[in-house]
Amino acid sequence: MSTPSRFKKDKEIIAEYESQVKEIRAQLVEQQKCLEQQTEMRVQLLQDLQDFFRKKAEIETEYSRNLEKLAERFMAKTRSTKDHQQYKKDQNLLSPVNCWYLLLNQVRRESKDHATLSDIYLNNVIMRFMQISEDSTRMFKKSKEIAFQLHEDLMKVLNELYTVMKTYHMYHAESISAESKLKEAEKQEEKQIGRSGDPVFHIRLEERHQRRSSVKKIEKMKEKRQAKYSENKLKSIKARNEYLLTLEATNASVFKYYIHDLSDLIDCCDLGYHASLNRALRTYLSAEYNLETSRHEGLDIIENAVDNLEPRSDKQRFMEMYPAAFCPPMKFEFQSHMGDEVCQVSAQQPVQAELMLRYQQLQSRLATLKIENEEVKKTTEATLQTIQDMVTIEDYDVSECFQHSRSTESVKSTVSETYLSKPSIAKRRANQQETEQFYFMKLREYLEGSNLITKLQAKHDLLQRTLGEGHRAEYMTTRPPNVPPKPQKHRKSRPRSQYNAKLFNGDLETFVKDSGQIIPLIVESCIRFINLYGLQHQGIFRVSGSQVEVNDIKNSFERGENPLADDQSNHDINSVAGVLKLYFRGLENPLFPKERFNDLISCITFHSTVMRT
Repeated sequence: MSTPSRFKKDKEIIAEYESQVKEIRAQLVEQQKCLEQQTEMRVQLLQDLQDFFRKKAEIETEYSRNLEKLAERFMAKTRSTKDHQQYKKDQNLLSPVNCWYLLLNQVRRESKDHATLSDIYLNNVIMRFMQISEDSTRMFKKSKEIAFQLHEDLMKVLNELYTVMKTYHMYHAESISAESKLKEAEKQEEKQIGRSGDPVFHIRLEERHQRRSSVKKIEKMKEKRQAKYSENKLKSIKARNEYLLTLEATNASVFKYYIHDLSDLIDCCDLGYHASLNRALRTYLSAEYNLETSRHEGLDIIENAVDNLEPRSDKQRFMEMYPAAFCPPMKFEFQSHMGDEVCQVSAQQPVQAELMLRYQQLQSRLATLKIENEEVKKTTEATLQTIQDMVTIEDYDVSECFQHSRSTESVKSTVSETYLSKPSIAKRRANQQETEQFYFMKLREYLEGSNLITKLQAKHDLLQRTLGEGHRAEYMTTRPPNVPPKPQKHRKSRPRSQYNAKLFNGDLETFVKDSGQIIPLIVESCIRFINLYGLQHQGIFRVSGSQVEVNDIKNSFERGENPLADDQSNHDINSVAGVLKLYFRGLENPLFPKERFNDLISCITFHSTVMRT
């Protein structure tokens, strides 16, 4: 192929790649627009709900006042009658008159009920919608930050693919050029050898020496071109291998983003939204049901809609509404250069050792990353469960507001004491926002770690398929060269016979029975260390420690050692606290039984109420 044709082909390949990247970039922008549009629609919906309930509260207040005026008007007409005097004395009335007074009392009761309903709308329901609107905006901003980070990482991966593709094309072109020059040198050598084979009896001595010198020069030139060709060929093979590995990693990263990360980002935007909206609307339902039971038929329709508030279904519908934005793109295909038909990683002898070493390094690094990322994932899931527990508190029952008594306290003061004057509300919101901040930090850490694992795993799997089972078996039985054994730290330990039972992720009763320890060594040692160095430490049991150190301490306890025996604070307090949390979290049977959870919460609530009183 001529040089102009080759350049034209290169431009077409690059243009096709840039077009595909441009489409992905446009999709990323469109995704942000869709999420932003969804948040704006939610804020507008919440604003409409606030306006609706504000107007409804005004109507209920006006209705309550009219009922009170109605009752007062007719009560004024009867205060001077004999029946009223008799009613004040002993309330022994004729049944028609008694029905009349009961009817007036019922009007007053309805007036009070509607005033209560109006106050609930103004001071409870509307406030909840305002909080949901603030939460939705905050969730979108935090999710947007993570989305930008993921987009940047994705574009870095695509740029890396572009770089290695260009490198591969360049080296392959140089290899073809070197091969052409080598063939030209071989032709010159054959031609020169043919001339040397002619009869030489009539050739002068001087010309004979010139021919010999020319043959030597051609041989030297051929040797140089042969060496240059071998060098360029090796570079081309390495460049093609690197391109194929990067191609595999890029496709894996893009696929993971569209299939998994996008779903997680939408979940972040939806975090707490459906549950909070569920609580707000259930507050409205509770007020209406207690006001008038005859309206249940119409309210059942609303309750059915509230019960169907489900983030997963909404997320699916949302993605189906914008298929162009959330549909994964086509995989990147290997773009061969100049007729190169090899589309697999080459494990030929010149690069086999290098690929084997690289495979070993990937395998070792993946093992470490997966352990670390799994711990981060567990922390993220536990934090998410905590947030979900916070936003699903069943505090929407307002039946207490409809308990009628002869107390002279105003309706507003009663409702305010019940719903607005609780210090725990502000504290719960502060805890929720703090937990949300920690969750997003851990989610970012988990997504970044899983992205790295995805890229490395793709390269690892491709090398694994290329090298074959025989090479992997050899690696499992042979220590990598120039890797010294890891030095062992000195630990004070107890007899190993005490540690035959399973410590982490095991059963506490079984461990105590098999080991003979009344209190497991890990619990005793960690609590002792925390008492010595952690009681004045800010963020204990909340701030996560070093995952490497947590694993090191955990493994030492698993071996029956006590890494915290020395009276020196040479361990991070957050890491020690993390080990203790990890131990209790992994117990097969929790320390506090699940069936006693509600009893414990009731005790805590009662204790908090007594302390406030």
